[in-house]
Amino acid sequence: MTRADLDKDPAAVAGMFDGVAKNYDLTNDVLSLGLDRWWRRATIQAIDALPGERVLDLAAGTGTSSEPLADAGVDVVPCDFSPGMVEVGRRRRPDLPFVVGDATDLPFGDAEFDAVTISFGLRNIVDTDKALREMYRVTKPGGRLVICEFSTPPNPVVRAGYRFYNATVLPRVARLVSSNSDAYSYLNESIAHWPDQRTLARRIAAAGWIKVAYRNLTGGLVALHRAAKPAS
Repeated sequence: MTRADLDKDPAAVAGMFDGVAKNYDLTNDVLSLGLDRWWRRATIQAIDALPGERVLDLAAGTGTSSEPLADAGVDVVPCDFSPGMVEVGRRRRPDLPFVVGDATDLPFGDAEFDAVTISFGLRNIVDTDKALREMYRVTKPGGRLVICEFSTPPNPVVRAGYRFYNATVLPRVARLVSSNSDAYSYLNESIAHWPDQRTLARRIAAAGWIKVAYRNLTGGLVALHRAAKPAS
């Protein structure tokens, strides 16, 4: 089933991620050569959440991205579209308030969170712009947004090598270490069709966010976008 087919069937997408939930974190470590841990640390630093602040962590999967926030005293709410991911997360960290939720129709009230973050999940949402507006809605005035996502390396040599790895190496490794290599083919396709850094920044601004900025990580393989909601 292609990405276009899956995008028409959200339940199939959730089911696909349910199927890889058990070994998802380990597989990501292998496929990213361990770089995903550094990218997530950079995201935590960008969120800059204080103890007691409320943070919504979207596409949280099994809670790997939420754990450092919770351990630092932040009131973090891990939210994911996949019930299977959430189930694994609840077993790993029963102290975290996991929620199954759709990023385009979040089960939260207006202005509930000091910050909203999403790592490696925005590109898998069918309606990106609607999701950005929903994130805006649930963020408090003056609150902030942090997005960590695969992007487009500006250096053509790095970009070519990155595309070769995603198209050739990643599928083969995924077949060896993942219980569902089709899920990683889907993710690879989503990376190939994802907009570059400047285009995403414009879309974030179009959703109402201000002070939109980004910085490249690992030569632009990943970009860290930040923005704020107007204070009034």
